Amino acid sequence: MRVFITGAAGFIGYHLSRRLLDDGHVVTGFDGLTPYYDVALKRRRLERLRGPGFTEIAGMLEDGALLAQSVADAAPEVIVHLAAQAGVRHSFEHPEDFTSANLVGTANLLEAARAAGPQHLLLASSSSVYGGNRQVPFRETDAADWPVSFYGATKRANEVMSHAYAHLHHLPITCLRFFTVYGPWGRPDMALFRFAEAIEAGRPIDVYGEGRMRRDFTYIDDLIDAVVRLIAVPPEQNKPVAVEGAEDSLSPVAPWRVVNIGGGQPVELSALIAALEAALGRKAERRMLPMQAGDVRETFASTGLLRALVGQVPQTPVETSVRRFAEWYRGYRA
Repeated sequence: MRVFITGAAGFIGYHLSRRLLDDGHVVTGFDGLTPYYDVALKRRRLERLRGPGFTEIAGMLEDGALLAQSVADAAPEVIVHLAAQAGVRHSFEHPEDFTSANLVGTANLLEAARAAGPQHLLLASSSSVYGGNRQVPFRETDAADWPVSFYGATKRANEVMSHAYAHLHHLPITCLRFFTVYGPWGRPDMALFRFAEAIEAGRPIDVYGEGRMRRDFTYIDDLIDAVVRLIAVPPEQNKPVAVEGAEDSLSPVAPWRVVNIGGGQPVELSALIAALEAALGRKAERRMLPMQAGDVRETFASTGLLRALVGQVPQTPVETSVRRFAEWYRGYRA
């Protein structure tokens, strides 16, 4: 296949590009190398992608003309839109970054996709869209109308924007609600990376929610496997799938659906830290703090729809995946 990936130098974009290249596909990677976190890490990821089958384009989503021309030149059969401004806390201080990248940028991507007419467009969303929803596990058909961060609000807006394009232009779109993704080559602003840095340096770690928050942690290899499998099953209007104990999120008026990508097994933050301590062979000095604004007490994915669509769900144990992250982290820092 010919696949166009935005955010190819990002954490998930890098892993997806690498997997598709290894599987023999042709990948065009579009990335602006923004300095929200260490650009050197992004460049290292790109270095590992360069070679036969990979075309690299440096550009910003906000540059609609360049994005449209890049998509047209690539003539992709599949588009995976992963580029975005991330960071719940960052959205409090710099909401303009999220308006620009996540709203304007995604609008440009949708318009470029409309013109190119791919067989399937997959768009990265987030468990943050569930916001103040208190019903667990989070089902794709639950209301997502109470965001508690501007980041979550922009991701929900992306879903709604994409639905309009799916309806108006008969463009098959799947919105991927990622649940706390982690693993090798991960983002330095994520908790696991920050904890590892602090523990290795002998500094205390800030543990919000006093370690009792629960997250549906999703190992990167499991997530990539799910995305690759979902590429092959674009939504078809009026053809819902049977979901045991739940219902399909397929739109009644468009070839569009949302899919949770999580394992459905929330883990306490304190347990994640314990797994990291074991992997690094060092104990952390924990500074217990209350929850931060914009955080939720628990994320918990309903996995029935994902299993119905691709036959499996993320299941790598936290202890195993944290050990793999720790091994990569020490090698990368060295």
